[in-house]
Amino acid sequence: MALETHAVPQLELEAVIGFNGHVISGLRVHPDKEHLIYPLGCTVVLKRIEDGKPEFLHGHTNNVSCISVSKNGLYIASGQVNFMGFKAVIIIWDYAERTIYAQLLLHKAKVEALAFSPNNKYLVSLGGQDDGSIVVWNIETKEAICGSPASPHSAGHCLTVQYSNTNDNIFVSAGNGTLRMWELDLPNRKVRPTECQTGKLKRIVNCIEISENDQFIFCGTTSGDIMKINLKTGLLSDYGPVKPKKKGVSVLKMLKNGNLLVGSGSGTFTVCSTTNFKTLKKVQLEKGVTSIDIRGEGQQFFVGTEAAQMYRFSYQDFKAELISSSHSSAVNDVAISFGTSELFATCSGEDIRVWHIDKPKELLRITVPNMTCNSLDFMVDGHSIISAWNDDKIRVFAPESGQLLLTIDNAHRVGVTAIAGTRDCKRIISGGGEGQVRVWELQPSGHRLLETMKEHKATVNCIKIKSDDKECVTASSDGACIIWDIVRFVSLQMVIANTLFRTVCYHPEEYQIITSGTNRKVAYWDVYDGSAIRELEGSQSGAINGMHISQDGKHFVTGGDDKLVKVWDYMEGVVTHIGIAHGGSITSIKICSNNCTLISTSADGAIVRWRFPHPLSS
Repeated sequence: MALETHAVPQLELEAVIGFNGHVISGLRVHPDKEHLIYPLGCTVVLKRIEDGKPEFLHGHTNNVSCISVSKNGLYIASGQVNFMGFKAVIIIWDYAERTIYAQLLLHKAKVEALAFSPNNKYLVSLGGQDDGSIVVWNIETKEAICGSPASPHSAGHCLTVQYSNTNDNIFVSAGNGTLRMWELDLPNRKVRPTECQTGKLKRIVNCIEISENDQFIFCGTTSGDIMKINLKTGLLSDYGPVKPKKKGVSVLKMLKNGNLLVGSGSGTFTVCSTTNFKTLKKVQLEKGVTSIDIRGEGQQFFVGTEAAQMYRFSYQDFKAELISSSHSSAVNDVAISFGTSELFATCSGEDIRVWHIDKPKELLRITVPNMTCNSLDFMVDGHSIISAWNDDKIRVFAPESGQLLLTIDNAHRVGVTAIAGTRDCKRIISGGGEGQVRVWELQPSGHRLLETMKEHKATVNCIKIKSDDKECVTASSDGACIIWDIVRFVSLQMVIANTLFRTVCYHPEEYQIITSGTNRKVAYWDVYDGSAIRELEGSQSGAINGMHISQDGKHFVTGGDDKLVKVWDYMEGVVTHIGIAHGGSITSIKICSNNCTLISTSADGAIVRWRFPHPLSS
């Protein structure tokens, strides 16, 4: 990647939408009270609270699995997952410089949790279930001091770790049937565990919070209750509430006034007393709460959920203010409304969301439960969004209200995988997992199948229609792109390459098409005789999944598994700009019709808006 990005100007980033809400305690407030820190794919995002300006820490090779911030705010530590048999790295970042301070490599496959000691001398790390060890690191020397198996043989996996608030030598770990206090013996380079006695209570602990004076440990459990354990004696002092939280307690945070903030797997967020576990304040959020962090003295706090939503609360009125919402799984496609370019729509899992382009804000959410939307497009008149779904249906929605206007049942076998609408807004062309291309006529009272065209042998991945609505081109995983006559319904030309085609575009003058796919090449083809004109090396690693050409035909953009957005000069065949922000494979990319904005989406659920560097020459 260093070679590819060297000496090429970088794209200007305008906004980013995205947050991995599945990482427990992933959303953190930096001690400077001005930045939020959270994971997004392989990146760690620093976002200024005041104006939302993002910065990215790049260095992980796979998804970030945990984050911790030192008490003095000098360091951020983040761990990642990796493939079985490979080691997962922990990166300590220098916050002021936004650079890598140290890379620590010991744990196998996953880093489960991280915690800084109160005086920022040590970092304790916990490996995932394939590793099962606890390691204490010296931050100054960047080396491991000692390690130990996290849980006894008789117990299950360890899930979390937390440092004492006053003593650099004491930390606590907990998990399935295990709850241990550890003491670091620095001269002998050993950590010595003491089992906490919970009597007859058998619990799986999700999270630990230690009171400010280090008197008690509070443990949130999967059973939905909280255990209170004396840190000095290791004995169970109390537990509650009597009516446990649904789906378990997933995260705890101690307030300065001695009360606990409690987030549960069912989305309830409460303030509860530490003396009798009574609920003092309560609010219901969308999906399970996974992160709680306090800004300053506890007057304001931030909450993250599995639905990839972030909320801001003030302690006084305890009302949820939604500050950002995003997709919680891979974004499959993006479409920008034609002409105005004020709206764009994205699809991910069971959701279609419509956003305002200037201030990326969610305007509308359309949900079809338990289905997956593979592709979508705006009709040119802006009156409808057409979408392709994995339950073999085409659904047409109104973009203002989200109302379902039309459903075409059994449109394809093996799911509908690609879709496009004609300029006159009277026909839809769809492609399916079985390789068929179908043309549908939209009628005032319904729809009619005009023709089925069978030549592709595998999934149709992309459909583009010529501006006169008489021809279209389809790209398929069978290694063929076919140009069809959609008046007579016959194939006019076929181009074949040793690749799985992912994407195809017509040049605005429509005498050439450009294609790309898994062979990492961008190929130019002649529309009339199907001959190859030229081939460019599109990427040094990974497939190209998305491509779009500007309205004037002078530039095109690509994005793929190398996580880089590239802007190309069409005639020269060279990269003019590169965009570095994505923490996952880029799935789709579009330029708006007035050449101002570029939007890219990725497999980590992110949507990134860039300033397009080549405005239309008037």
